[in-house]
Amino acid sequence: MTLRYVKSFLALLIVSAYVVASAPVYAEVPTNYKGSIILAATTDEDNVNDPLERVNRAIFGFNEIVHENLLGPVANAYNRNVPQTVRTGVSNFLTNLSSPISIANNLLQGDVLAAFDLFVRLVVNSTIGIGGIADVVGGEHRSEDFGQTLGVWGMGEGFYLVLPIFGPSNPRDLVGKFIVDPYFDPFAHWVDNTGRDTASYAKQGMSGIDEFAGVVDELNQIRKTSVDYYAAIRSLYRQKRKSEISNGEGLDLPPIPNLGYDLAPEDFNQPLAGATNRSQ
Repeated sequence: MTLRYVKSFLALLIVSAYVVASAPVYAEVPTNYKGSIILAATTDEDNVNDPLERVNRAIFGFNEIVHENLLGPVANAYNRNVPQTVRTGVSNFLTNLSSPISIANNLLQGDVLAAFDLFVRLVVNSTIGIGGIADVVGGEHRSEDFGQTLGVWGMGEGFYLVLPIFGPSNPRDLVGKFIVDPYFDPFAHWVDNTGRDTASYAKQGMSGIDEFAGVVDELNQIRKTSVDYYAAIRSLYRQKRKSEISNGEGLDLPPIPNLGYDLAPEDFNQPLAGATNRSQ
């Protein structure tokens, strides 16, 4: 029942996004700012890809309020009061729990070897690693979602979207992550079949805290050094998704959560959009 409601909401969101028109909004440089400013190159394609900028900025502003008053304080308290060993165990457990989604998408992308490696990791960590709390296998865990699968199949990202709470997205990723991926998730099926919505909410909440806590300091730094924080995040998200689809080829990126804040410029040869030059 819950899954059907989510699908209906997301479908309505996509349809609404197609029919809503929005005029572009431009960043203003503070009058008291004396440093030099470096902005990423803006192209016609970039403008076309954000036709809902006014709506997106409004939702982005709402998300910032949530981050400042809820997620930020919770993430900071989590980092201060929970030992690193415990935080690592929580992250490992959540990653292990989502492994079936990555396995299914690797198979759909034709990467059988990667799917097999993930399957072995899932079995070993789920048993010897006590439900995945300990990463016995070690090494890099490459997460895959159906948005990436559609990208591998050649589907474009479409226009830029900002979702309430979840942040940056686009129609391809929205459909992939929120509508298709739950079908590959045994935990989601268990919750849906048993009506244990509380377990689902707990998992989503813990995942959000775990992911946000890992990048909260980096986001604060970007916010401080960006003339237009919205434009910077939009640029970062797009390039991060390109890198994930190509499995990291061509760009070295830090790990960023699915809450939508990603760290990389849209153009490999350009600095971050909205970032100020720190050299004086």
